[in-house]
Amino acid sequence: MPEHALTIMNAIVIPMADDTSWFRGWMTIDSEGRISDLGEGEAPPLQTGETVDAQGAFVAPGFVSAHSHIFTSGMRGMTPGDNLYGWVGTQSSFISAADEDDIYWFTLHGCLDFINNGITSAYNFTDSRVVGRYDPTTDRREIFSIRSERYLQRQVDAARDSGLRTVNSIRLDSEFQPVDQAFGVFADAVSYVTSEVPTALNLGTSVFGAVQWSEAAGAARDEVRAMDAHGIGNQAHFLETSEALDQQREKFGWYEDAGALREGFLFGHFVHPDAYMAERAASSGSGMVWQPTSNGRLGSGIADIVRYRELGMPIGVGLDDQSCTDISDPFQNMRIGMYTQRALHEDASVIMPRDMMRLHTLGSAEALGVADRIGSLEVGKFADFVVVNPSNPDTGPVWDVYASYAFACGLRNLERVYIGGTLASESGRAVHPAAGRVSDELHGRVRDAAAKTGLRLAW
Repeated sequence: MPEHALTIMNAIVIPMADDTSWFRGWMTIDSEGRISDLGEGEAPPLQTGETVDAQGAFVAPGFVSAHSHIFTSGMRGMTPGDNLYGWVGTQSSFISAADEDDIYWFTLHGCLDFINNGITSAYNFTDSRVVGRYDPTTDRREIFSIRSERYLQRQVDAARDSGLRTVNSIRLDSEFQPVDQAFGVFADAVSYVTSEVPTALNLGTSVFGAVQWSEAAGAARDEVRAMDAHGIGNQAHFLETSEALDQQREKFGWYEDAGALREGFLFGHFVHPDAYMAERAASSGSGMVWQPTSNGRLGSGIADIVRYRELGMPIGVGLDDQSCTDISDPFQNMRIGMYTQRALHEDASVIMPRDMMRLHTLGSAEALGVADRIGSLEVGKFADFVVVNPSNPDTGPVWDVYASYAFACGLRNLERVYIGGTLASESGRAVHPAAGRVSDELHGRVRDAAAKTGLRLAW
């Protein structure tokens, strides 16, 4: 008899594997936190370990946020009427007062918030050590100071301590310090992730692509050098906003000439490419990551996901961050995504519920290059899943499983979140030893940082 740590029974299982539809059945998880078996009907008898009766609830993969800035959890509602550059300016001013302990608690709060909302894996852009301000008018960045490497490491620590599976994205910052020093710091950060994050939680490291904010083409060449030196990918914020659009588009050629465009290179946002850029990116094997809620909140525009799918681009979906989605709600993110694409194309069939669910789970895992471990419920993958009950509160009869899940369900229906077969959140509350302390730490530290920078909280 096989040994199981957990058996989920009597569930509507939505595997999101490409060759499998939903079914009423069961799933078993082994002692290593991986799915050992799943199937239709009644669970096999004499199972070992814990048994959970889902009572007909949906069991689906945990959401994957393929683009996130998790340290922003204390900045919700900030600059409610600003587009990207105004919002970034205020955010940069606030975070300039944060120290290495502050950034730990900011990040831990954000990670637990993600987990409470059903996000079990994330690509996390760590906050740069460089303290400065970008001026889109001059396309230059004013630098005030450079923090210690510990500031970066504490963000890695917080993600690890939360239990969230994470790709840690690190900015090179070779424009603001001696190049050899910048590469040394980057290498140290990659080594720190490898040594300090358990293998099961470590989805890899990545270059934090920042050419949109750079002054010279050498920044793109430096990022490619880091990619090649460490054998890693790169996700670049690019063509996110309609502000200074010609200036942004000019920099596409910097990445192209540097040899960045390839499998594993991702454009974060990619809202405003011209036809050549979209076709060139797709033909190179590059992908993109879509943030529908963030793009709406900041007035950035609507990425033409239908066009990118036609071009064959790998596409992931991200929650971006709590300061430009305000609620890190993947259900809301799916609905805003589907509805804006349908409105843009005046066609209600362009992105169906199953398509959108796939983009926010397996599609994101594929874009990040980690689909062998996460993104769907398949034997051998990590048992990262959510239990979503359409009857609590009642959403009515289920006409279509995927439509009911993506259209009618939300955080109110999210009952439990499991990471590696271990309960991580129940009824919106993290099962974590620091869960009670983290809110107090966040509020006090945000209040202090705001006071130091002259910003004022409402209360």
